Amino acid sequence: MATDVEVMSEADEPGWEVDPDDDWGLAVIATVGRQLRLRREATAMRVPDFAKAIGYGEDLIYKIEAGKRIPRPEFLDKADQVLRADGLIAAMKEDVEKVRYPKQVRDLATLEARAVELLSYGSHALHGLLQTEEHAGALLRTRRPSLPEERLTQAVAARMSRKSIFERSPAPELSFVLEEATLKRPIGERMVQRGQLQYLLDVGQLRNVKIQVMPTERWDHPGTGGRIQVLKFADGTAVGRMDDEFNGRPVSDPKQLRILELSYGIIRAEALTVRESRAFIELLLGET
Repeated sequence: MATDVEVMSEADEPGWEVDPDDDWGLAVIATVGRQLRLRREATAMRVPDFAKAIGYGEDLIYKIEAGKRIPRPEFLDKADQVLRADGLIAAMKEDVEKVRYPKQVRDLATLEARAVELLSYGSHALHGLLQTEEHAGALLRTRRPSLPEERLTQAVAARMSRKSIFERSPAPELSFVLEEATLKRPIGERMVQRGQLQYLLDVGQLRNVKIQVMPTERWDHPGTGGRIQVLKFADGTAVGRMDDEFNGRPVSDPKQLRILELSYGIIRAEALTVRESRAFIELLLGET
């Protein structure tokens, strides 16, 4: 019969693989692993004894100490207690928490956290900030090749963590234009779709959030080229991107940003008003 430690090691390893392209993440996890090993060795505790005391498998301990696995916060808390580190190990949770999320998501979250205004037009999918956890999970499951379950959980958690933008004070101005198709597409089961529509209605009630719907029949606008996003910052700078402009790469040059803002302005003018959009979403919810 397998012991609790063995079951935990094989079926519920509390961590993730480190992204090999994330240099900063690799450095953080290597440092955490090295400090953990030095603290364990300073207490003259062997890996098997430490694994038993902390309640995790030996293989996981070796991987974390070698900088090959990302430990979850509860692992660091237990390690701090067992090794009597007086909070030194637990204090590393903040950096480890950031490493949990892919580099590109961390970069996006950092920009969104600084933004005082966000303009977003989505042609194929709802903006990540507007997705419910269930909707995001269902959407990410359609990716090919399929994401391993732990990577899927990680990706959903990263997307949900960005929602802290709604709790900021002072609140940034957030403007979203959603294609009608993104609301009607049945992502997930019926209750997932209903929950998503209700969430849009709830978020749309925030004074700093404007949600508009672009009817499918209205095609004569710059949005036919794909997504548009612009983030503006307190110092007057901005960054943006558009699928069919500038090779889809982020731009910050004022002349290029003007093109994006002009396109977004036309799109917003062609879309339903905020009030009309709310009525449209309420109607869809009633029919779903």
